Amino acid sequence: LPSAEGYVAQVEKEHRWLPYLAKRLPLPIPQPLAKGKPSPNYPWPWSVYRWLDGEPLALELSGTDLVQLAKDVAAFLRALHAIDASDGPLAGAHNFHRGGSLRVYDAEARAAIEVVSDEVDAELARTIWDAALVSRWQTNPVWVHGDIAEGNLLMQDGRLCAVIDFGSSGVGDPASDLILAWNVLDAESRAVFRQALPLDAATWQRGRGWALWKAMVVLAAERGRDERLSEWSRRTIREVMTDHRDSR
Repeated sequence: LPSAEGYVAQVEKEHRWLPYLAKRLPLPIPQPLAKGKPSPNYPWPWSVYRWLDGEPLALELSGTDLVQLAKDVAAFLRALHAIDASDGPLAGAHNFHRGGSLRVYDAEARAAIEVVSDEVDAELARTIWDAALVSRWQTNPVWVHGDIAEGNLLMQDGRLCAVIDFGSSGVGDPASDLILAWNVLDAESRAVFRQALPLDAATWQRGRGWALWKAMVVLAAERGRDERLSEWSRRTIREVMTDHRDSR
């Protein structure tokens, strides 16, 4: 059920495209079964999906083999990015610009960096952000999931078994699908992840930009309020900065 009007367009998109994607992916994804209509009790369209077994990675992260996870997620993304995207929905407001240009979030990112500059190396953060803005995806748009996150990766017996929540999907630049490399993976598994995906250095730099933007915004909003989210953000920022230095 969309929690705000900004998510409403995702309902029709998922009903249109999930069956198409499901036939071409190596793992189960949500299968739409029915679409509800707005009513006096709920103002927007909504969906019913077939149940998928598995536990979210967020609940099993401490016991997960990160190298195997990197291989599994990379295999899923390779298949997703290879699907014909010629008629797919271009990145835009419907998916919060996942697959689109990071410049949409330029002002927000810079403001967040200033807010947390008392505990984060703001100069380095701006350097990483500026580097992410320099390049753009040079080839044909590809399908992107848009939210490869701990809550949307389902696990069984230590392996990725399904991927859910395609509300942020669209076609464009795959850099936004790389955030897992810094907010979940460590240096060893990140290297495996990178080796398994045929993407150039500029795309990985934009990926660092996506990860940095999200972590900075969350840290600026949540420190002093939600310590779990704040620590998640701090760890992500550390990983992005370390990886940026190493990549040079």
